[in-house]
Amino acid sequence: MPPGFVKRRSMDKRTLPNEVLLGEVAAVLRDGREAVIIPSGNSMLPFIRGGVDRVAIRRQADVAVGDIVLVQAGERYLLHRVVAREGDALTLMGDGNLAGTERCTVADVLGTVTEIIRPSGRRRAPGRARLWRALKPVRRYLLAIYKRLFIRNTI
Repeated sequence: MPPGFVKRRSMDKRTLPNEVLLGEVAAVLRDGREAVIIPSGNSMLPFIRGGVDRVAIRRQADVAVGDIVLVQAGERYLLHRVVAREGDALTLMGDGNLAGTERCTVADVLGTVTEIIRPSGRRRAPGRARLWRALKPVRRYLLAIYKRLFIRNTI
């Protein structure tokens, strides 16, 4: 090996139950550090692809409409966008959801997504998705087109 060359150990990919993994992520965020996770599911399509993209999460001083937040709602953990705020009450909805919403409080927010990291390593800020939220009445059709064009069928 040439001088100054550091051989990296190969990292094993391990899958943990959400309760275990996200409990640890919550502790990291409470310490003021950043956590990077691979979300699962398709509730944040088309902006975050479950099992493909990674997200960087940090605790923020405030939560605003349009932020993508990680919340602990009882025993469940959710990574969804804030679609409404009334005082400390938040209404969340996944970008890939057509109607379902969740309610929580600002105190339930563990952190806010600061970057979406593509498999290529390209990082981008999540944005507020104002246009996407305004297109809610036609979201069903846009998601169907997106899935046909970009999601491969495994059947």
